[in-house]
Amino acid sequence: MTLIEIIALALIQGVTEFLPISSSGHLILPSVLLGWHNQGLAFDVAVHLGSLLAVMIYFREDIVKMLIAWFGSLGGKNTDDSRLAWWVIVATIPAVIAGFLGKALVENYGRSALVIATTTIVFGLLLWYADYRAKQNKNIYQLSWKSAIFVGLMQAVALIPGTSRSGITMTAGLMVGLDRESAARFSFLLSIPTILGAGLLLSLDLIESQLPVDWQAMIYGVLLSFVSAYLCISLFLSWISRIGMLPFVIYRLILGAVLFIFVFV
Repeated sequence: MTLIEIIALALIQGVTEFLPISSSGHLILPSVLLGWHNQGLAFDVAVHLGSLLAVMIYFREDIVKMLIAWFGSLGGKNTDDSRLAWWVIVATIPAVIAGFLGKALVENYGRSALVIATTTIVFGLLLWYADYRAKQNKNIYQLSWKSAIFVGLMQAVALIPGTSRSGITMTAGLMVGLDRESAARFSFLLSIPTILGAGLLLSLDLIESQLPVDWQAMIYGVLLSFVSAYLCISLFLSWISRIGMLPFVIYRLILGAVLFIFVFV
């Protein structure tokens, strides 16, 4: 990849990983519009690492509290933080199962521009409906185990490109009554084991492939995806209670329409 491609793709990945607008929908645009080549396994590992570092550093205090509380719960001491840690674990399981069972199917049939355009629009409209109809009367510590499982099942759907992992988990969070900020925070916390797992699988694939690694591209990928993802998380949590999901829904509809144009024109 050229330096411009490296910078552009790393920033796209970092920003879209946590916004409800579909990272796969954006990453397909450079290839459709500009004819860029696939970014490759090594670069995928780099941008996943950058995104993971961003979310873990941003939520470092929450993570420490949840870990301490979780270990305490093994001895019978249950707190709000220990329950939240358990709900993150519970909600991760469906995505793990779906990933192992459906990875090959998605890679063979799900990465077309038509699929991504369709899911970008459909799940964008679902996000609007959830935001419009939701009661939004619960904070993150009022999440129940049933609601956590529901969010986890919805996250498994994000295996389909264009769905947006952040978008579908925020949609599910709103559906079970979480306020916007709590839905976003749970989505971001849930991303940690998900991105970690995806990054490990990509790393194993990279090792097995024995492909040469462009270390300059890797370093740029980690740094740029980290900075853009960290800023994105911070700004999103600051604004979401005020602006709602509608701007992101409108953006998704426009993105989906653009992809449809390039599919059929």
